Amino acid sequence: MEEKKKLIQFRNIVKEFDGQLVLKGINLDIYENEFVTLLGPSGCGKTTLLRILGGFLEADEGKVIFDGEDISGLPPYKRELNTVFQKYALFPHMSVYQNIAYGLKIKKMSKDVIDQKVMKMLRLIGLEGYENKNVTLLSGGQQQRVAIARALVNEPQVLLLDEPLGALDLKLRKEMQYELKRIQQEVGITFIFVTHDQEEALTMSDKIVVMKDGEIQQAGTPQDIYNEPVNDYVANFIGESNIIPGRMLEDYRVRFDDKDFECVDFGFKENEPVDVVIRPEDIDIVKKEDGKLTGTVESILFKGAHYEVIVETVPGTSVTVNMRVIKNSENEVVSADGKEKISANDFFVDIEDMKEELDDKEIIARADAQAWNPETDEYISISKILYDLKPELGQYPVVFKTASGTEITKNIYVVNQPFVKNEKANEAVSAFNFFKTVDEIEESVALDTDLKTWANAQGWKLSNEDESVDISVDYDFDPEKIKEGVYRVTFSTTGREFKILTTDYVEEGTEVGLSFYPEDIHVMAKRGF
Repeated sequence: MEEKKKLIQFRNIVKEFDGQLVLKGINLDIYENEFVTLLGPSGCGKTTLLRILGGFLEADEGKVIFDGEDISGLPPYKRELNTVFQKYALFPHMSVYQNIAYGLKIKKMSKDVIDQKVMKMLRLIGLEGYENKNVTLLSGGQQQRVAIARALVNEPQVLLLDEPLGALDLKLRKEMQYELKRIQQEVGITFIFVTHDQEEALTMSDKIVVMKDGEIQQAGTPQDIYNEPVNDYVANFIGESNIIPGRMLEDYRVRFDDKDFECVDFGFKENEPVDVVIRPEDIDIVKKEDGKLTGTVESILFKGAHYEVIVETVPGTSVTVNMRVIKNSENEVVSADGKEKISANDFFVDIEDMKEELDDKEIIARADAQAWNPETDEYISISKILYDLKPELGQYPVVFKTASGTEITKNIYVVNQPFVKNEKANEAVSAFNFFKTVDEIEESVALDTDLKTWANAQGWKLSNEDESVDISVDYDFDPEKIKEGVYRVTFSTTGREFKILTTDYVEEGTEVGLSFYPEDIHVMAKRGF
């Protein structure tokens, strides 16, 4: 088989705007007759790269090699490229025919050849009979189609397309996707297409280059990108994904959701943390006893050709506590001369935690103890903490003092704190009731984090108490309008939900099994591992 020729080579392309790196050393090869799509969100650098290739921008570093020659210093008109921009850039004083024919007239082609080529283009873009119309009277979609035809009619070696289908309605857009691919194959030239539309990229491309923050995340065929994404960013950007944290036990064997599965991936370190991708269309809903995983149908949504079903396989674990909001004056003391204020809260401690002594720093944090100068708001150090804490249930006073002798006495309650166990998720969660003032809540700059600290909220694996589990916090009060009273605060771990696309209808609340094959499991390296 004849090897394809490299037509364009980007070598270490760096571009900076206003001190911000937009392209961070791009290296990419594009071959003859290839349909390449640069895919990514706004601001990822895809249009900048296209404009550098077109000669409309100059790279700060690196070079662009075209057909074996460095073209970095060539102006746009000397490059064998034509560009279709997001803006149509048509000549307003010319008819549709004259716009399309413009490049051919400059090349001094004969009238009959020009006529033949222009009429062919008009048929191609579905604008037969529009040749004598003024382009300013066309709709945005029609103008864009004329711009595409004007570029294609010159049969350049490379056509650059910067989101050219953005102005078209959905039906026309889909038609033009197939038309562009067919044209590219017919005329046998290289197309470089910029879009943020994943479906567009998958439909048309021979090669997709996924970009993020000025870097290439992955380049490959649509099948490679879709079926073997290199990281969670690519997996989520190209189509819908179920992404599950896992551990690669050994070649062809991965563990997730506390179960071992055969897979087709290899080359990872033993016990390396990984992310596992299973696409929604690769999962079958089966009888509970036949499933590799089991779960409960949370929701079902009809999408026309299929149902989108959400199945919770691992329930989240949650614990709800009371936050008692009290007056500021109830936990504040002012020194006799009015130059110091000190505040602290009562708090709870689990008797299990008393096996290891609480240190002063932890007691200050748990009581949220602080002292300050009320005139300047400058903090004053708490120099002494006095307490006699025993590993027995009960109430123990604790005194917080400044060097000047300003002090406040609060209580530490040692309790037998229950925790919520979740055997299926192999985890447990605990949290304590706690006391706060209106000011403390209003002044918190990271309330979710503070609530976890105040409630000493923790999550851990039942199989290994040293392995922590991430928890989130939920509450229904407005921290800026908080008043005295008792509020419920819930701390939860995230359950595991799978999205499944299926033609089979299932009832909400049904217990089901989920089945998939080893080749449906795609293992990715965790970013930063």
